Amino acid sequence: MDSLLFQAAIYLGAGVIAVPIAHRLGLGSVLGYLLAGVAIAPVLDLVGSDPESVQHFAEFGVVMMLFLVGLELQPRLLWDLRVRLFGLGGLQVAVTTAAVAGFCLAIGLDLRLSIALGLIFALSSTAIVLQTLGEKGWLRTQGGQSAFSVLLFQDIAVIPMLALMPFLALPGGGEAAAELAAHGGGDTPFTHLPAWAQGLVTLGVVGAIVLGGRYLTRPAFRIIARTGQHELFLSAALFLVIGIAVLMSMVGLSPALGTFLAGVLLAESEYRHELVSDLEPFKGLLLGVFFITVGASMEFSLLADHPGMIVGLTLALIGVKGLILLGLAFAFRMKGRARWLFTFSLAQSGEFGFVLLAFASGVDVVPDAVAEIAGLVVALSMMATPVLMIVFERFVSPRVRRPASPEREEDLIEEEAPVIIAGMGRFGQIVQRLLVMDGYKPVVLDNSAEHIEGLRKFGIQVYYGNAMRPGLLEAAGIARARLLVVCTDSRERAVELVHHVKQRYPHVYVIARAASREHVYQLRAAGADLAIREMFGSSLDAARRSLEVLGEAPERARRKTEAFARHDEESLQQLFEVWDADTNVYDNEAYMEKARSRVVSLAEIMAEDIGDPDEDPARDETE
Repeated sequence: MDSLLFQAAIYLGAGVIAVPIAHRLGLGSVLGYLLAGVAIAPVLDLVGSDPESVQHFAEFGVVMMLFLVGLELQPRLLWDLRVRLFGLGGLQVAVTTAAVAGFCLAIGLDLRLSIALGLIFALSSTAIVLQTLGEKGWLRTQGGQSAFSVLLFQDIAVIPMLALMPFLALPGGGEAAAELAAHGGGDTPFTHLPAWAQGLVTLGVVGAIVLGGRYLTRPAFRIIARTGQHELFLSAALFLVIGIAVLMSMVGLSPALGTFLAGVLLAESEYRHELVSDLEPFKGLLLGVFFITVGASMEFSLLADHPGMIVGLTLALIGVKGLILLGLAFAFRMKGRARWLFTFSLAQSGEFGFVLLAFASGVDVVPDAVAEIAGLVVALSMMATPVLMIVFERFVSPRVRRPASPEREEDLIEEEAPVIIAGMGRFGQIVQRLLVMDGYKPVVLDNSAEHIEGLRKFGIQVYYGNAMRPGLLEAAGIARARLLVVCTDSRERAVELVHHVKQRYPHVYVIARAASREHVYQLRAAGADLAIREMFGSSLDAARRSLEVLGEAPERARRKTEAFARHDEESLQQLFEVWDADTNVYDNEAYMEKARSRVVSLAEIMAEDIGDPDEDPARDETE
């Protein structure tokens, strides 16, 4: 069957099967969709060899994605990241484009084709990299923030790249190139007009989008929001994106350019979050289908016929981009692990490479034969990303010394106290302030020089240094201290510090900040006397207030939250007894069985009529 509905069913079903498997293997959703496409077309031949009917529809996901990218480009974010964004990101794109284009020229390709390939391969995978950095907890590190800045610049740079591609099709650009601007050109309603009139119409449409996005959309969305009809708001959001895409196509410009511009104009709108939440599922669905069609269109017979060339080009691309990224990391003074994380995370090509390839093929910039090879290289480099991150995490990161700040040496500690606090973030500051109010003066350690200088302006004495260094703890008086409070942000360093202190100074009572239940188990296994989840108390307070807002008496709400807290602490202890550090909790049958039984017991407790004993003493006596 070749009907569109049959093909769509195959594509969606393949994605539903492939993406969970890819996530389980740590490959990410984009690679899952690509592998699904490879399975249904080149391997199983379920949809034939021509997926273009579905691909043209799915390409609208790219248009929607660029609208959402524009919505995220708030001026404040751009200003905060300006050095990394435009300096680091701009240099990465420019240098990589020049290097790839130079290589293409050296092997005899045309200049315009070389530039197009350079732009395509300069991009990295936003979806894969951000997902990996988020899952590993590396996004807030120096290397993670630098990688995020480069990816953000690349997303922005896609717009001028799309605008430039048609002018690479013909020497000198001109009207013929302009006619190719909308996915291969074709007649528009205004092609019969003189060139000057077409230019005026184009400027008028762009001006209408700018003025409408700035002055008309907010009042319109405000009126729609007052109706309380969520489906009407969703319809308006889809109409906005589709309408702008149609307008841009009518004047021969890229629909993605118009929707991106509209997104930027709405970035400061009070309806930005609503638009993102409404359109995100549509974007994800259409992009998923788009990547499946990309995988289905790949000529993997080329890989079988020329494995050495394809694999060699892929490794060369990763190697060249890696060297450029490493050089930029040195130039921007990244240190230690941040430098290598930045290098390994961005060395692949990205999903926007497929977008540019499809567009460049449509406007006759990249010949089909070259596009097939380039598509394979992009896909293989993306598939290599999980391997690169494993190499970084297991082999590179442990061998790279985390540098102490070169700008200052560790402070000389000239006092001792019964309490030592390691880490002076938001968690540590609360602990320190309460102890000081009660007459204690703890010794506080932190390894962020900039943060320490800010705290000292408030009169808070904080010593700079790495609490993991035995000499620093000894200088702080750990041998004679009664209490150590571990408040560091790093999970791994917190566990290491607890283990070190309890091994050498078992008399010291250790309270540690935990990021999750799993972290609680790790800290307890390391010897912590008490591990406190950083958000548990505030979450309980929010739950208690929620019960009160919903009509529960304050005392009854308090007693219910206290019962929940007692039950949760008992659960932590019981689950810790069956927890295994070497086994994922979801694969630990004893842990999962115990967890399910604790959920049932909690439901029974919360179903009881927990009231105020002062209001009904007779019932309290019977209980």
